[in-house]
Amino acid sequence: MQIFGKFTTRFDMDFINGHYIYLNKNEEDKITATDLEAMLKKKRKSVCGTIILYNPELTPVGYTMSHFLQEDGFNQYDEFVPLKEDPMSYIINAGLKYVYPGKLVEIKYLFSYNRSNIAPTPIIEEFDADLDKLSSSQLTRYDRDLNYIDIPNIRLSGKFVFLGMGHKYDRHHKAIIAYAQSLAAQIKKLDKQIIFLHDNNYDADEALDIAYFLSPVATGKMKEIRANAFKEAFKESPHKVVKIRL
Repeated sequence: MQIFGKFTTRFDMDFINGHYIYLNKNEEDKITATDLEAMLKKKRKSVCGTIILYNPELTPVGYTMSHFLQEDGFNQYDEFVPLKEDPMSYIINAGLKYVYPGKLVEIKYLFSYNRSNIAPTPIIEEFDADLDKLSSSQLTRYDRDLNYIDIPNIRLSGKFVFLGMGHKYDRHHKAIIAYAQSLAAQIKKLDKQIIFLHDNNYDADEALDIAYFLSPVATGKMKEIRANAFKEAFKESPHKVVKIRL
């Protein structure tokens, strides 16, 4: 696999403004950032689907995870650059590389602020406060265009959308919960295969209604179970919602 991301900075913060994984056909099949840009001009043919996650924790090749990349000498903002591999990308590649060889998968985020370990921190409180202001003209702490999804106008490429943004929303963050639920409801209106992982807490319809979607990445005994469940979701076509049974 090859991973590309586009960073945009605003007020000493870094946001992800584009994230794609290329599913190489074989070891010799490599693309450049220029090739990626050319493929994106024909998204309908080149992008197999979209995966929506909670927030990015991405690092350009040659750098370490940073609060603000510019302080480390990074100067390739607003252009696609190769990214370091991470646990989520391994899982995505393993699940999709044999199903969609030579294709791109697009990754989107509930929150595009690029920073590790944002929860639990005051950042989540600020996100929640911002979301209450999005429908008004009030100023937000984080850039409304860069950090948040414009849900009514969301554009999704490819034939499927995998919802993997998690399920452990703090019940006190009502605006975040409403935001995730609104996103799920909007995607439900689109002509896409909707895929996600859930467990015994809710059936598939309930999970979709309340935005209860398990992340493919987990720790401990769930690590392998979640990764295998992601593979299972894409094993057949049409793809399917997978219930994890313990």
